[in-house]
Amino acid sequence: QVQLVESGGGLVQAGGSLRLSCAVSGSRAYTMGWFRQAPGKDREFVAAIKWSGITTYYSPSVKGRFTISRDAAKNTVYLLMNSLNVEDTAVYYCAADIDDRLATFESWYDFWGQGTQVTVSS
Repeated sequence: QVQLVESGGGLVQAGGSLRLSCAVSGSRAYTMGWFRQAPGKDREFVAAIKWSGITTYYSPSVKGRFTISRDAAKNTVYLLMNSLNVEDTAVYYCAADIDDRLATFESWYDFWGQGTQVTVSS
């Protein structure tokens, strides 16, 4: 069983930055993804990173503003979010794909965290 615990959410003004963390239990290799769900909307893909830490993929809506990374020693994945805008307001979830496929599809992920709220004010 894999457990994922997100942290780092909060309230920030537009143009500001936040860094989300996802602590991962277990020692297997996973693709780690970040997804988000805004009120009244479906959950959407944000970014993913293969466990090697070398290959990443971003949604066009966040590319150039967000950076996904991992610290192997800490078994933690991060999402650094810069130039935040009101449209980034959502609950952010991290997820693990045990087949390490760099997937963008929600259904390909096997384990999910509880989510952390990010609110961007104008």
